[in-house]
Parts: sequence; C-alpha cells; structure tokens
Amino acid sequence: MEQLVHALVRHEFELYLLMDHNQAIRILKKFPDSILFINIDEGLKEPEWEDYVRNLMSSPDTKEVRIGILSYNEDRALAEKYLMELAVPCGFIGLKLGLMESTQIILKTLATNEARGRRKHVRATCKDPNQATFNVKVDNKVRDGNIVDISAAGMACTFKEDFQPKVGTHFTDIQLRLQGKLCMVAGRVAGFHREQKNHYVFMFDPDMTDSTKDKIYSCIHRTLQDYIAQI
Repeated sequence: MEQLVHALVRHEFELYLLMDHNQAIRILKKFPDSILFINIDEGLKEPEWEDYVRNLMSSPDTKEVRIGILSYNEDRALAEKYLMELAVPCGFIGLKLGLMESTQIILKTLATNEARGRRKHVRATCKDPNQATFNVKVDNKVRDGNIVDISAAGMACTFKEDFQPKVGTHFTDIQLRLQGKLCMVAGRVAGFHREQKNHYVFMFDPDMTDSTKDKIYSCIHRTLQDYIAQI
C-alpha cells in the first residue's frame, strides 16, 4: 500500500493515508467532497466494511463522498456487490493486478472525477521552521533560510539574515534540508509576496534528479499526513 501511495503522490494528488476508519468519518464530515478508497482487506471484517460503506453513502454528512474499493480478493461476487448493489462510484480495484496497473486504474478514476482540480502541483505548508530549511552560496557566503511551503515545482521561503536577491536571479546550488534529508536543486527567484517582502518565491529548474524529487514528494506527503492527524 505504501508503494501505491508513493506512486500517486508523484502524480501530484493531495493524498492522505488513514489507518483508523472512525477518524476517517470525522475527516470526511469536514471534507465531504473527498474521494475515499477503502482497502477492505484490512481492519474490519468484510461484512463490517459493507455496513461502513452503506452508512457513509446514506449519512447526510458523508453521502457526497465518492467511494472506491481496493482488495486483493478476486471473488467476482464480492466485486459485483460493491459495484452493482452498493453502487460505489469509484469502482472495485483489484490489487493483484500489480502496482503499475492498479495505479493506472486509480489515476484514471481520479482524472474522471477531476480530483486534481486546477492545481498542477501539490504544495505543503511547512509550519515547523526546523523541519524544512535551505541554504545558498552567494559571493562565497552561505545564506540560510526557512522554507514556508514547498512543491516539486518550487518553494516560498524566507532568509534568516537581511538578504534581498533580485527577481530573476538564478542559483545553481540550493541545498534543501527536508525533515533531515538533504538534496540539491537549482532555481531562480520568481518573485516575492507583496505583503511580506521577506517572503521569496523560487521556481526550481525542472531537470532535478529522481532522488531529489523523491525526497521532496516524501516531505510533502509526511507534512500532509501530520496535518490530517491533527484533525
């Protein structure tokens, strides 16, 4: 399941992994326009999952949630029950198909339901200044800063000292420290927030390594998980 989550995160979907089905109800009431994929092989027994899905689909607070089912069980009657009897809108996806095929089916389902919206990149807000920092070397001096938010495309950040790079300035060696993991990117200053001129926006060069992308996506996912755990 972790591999599946990681693959979907790399496709720029705002994704949360919930291990507590009761917590899920509380969150879905707060975000009723969500898409929920339920792994019915874990947690509850299958008849209990059936009742769970029925309750979600009939409750006024959660009836707008779009539900899909995940399972390694290849029983056709089980799939037909969820597809025909319960009429879950996001399908019954067999995990025995393998990671790549299961991922593609879920991606098609998400695209059909316009899950990404107009957003091209998932962005995570970094509330703990010690968990997401960066530095750049300018004129043989290292300039340190904190990351305010980050996506695979760029970041908003602040410098710890009085340093005001001009818009358009390109830095070839930007070192990111994301929750203890180091990676290097290159990028340019794209602008700054008008209300907070110490807040700069950097756009990363698109030719970053896969290792760097993985570290950025992992940071985004962990940050989002920390956020949802507090709800």
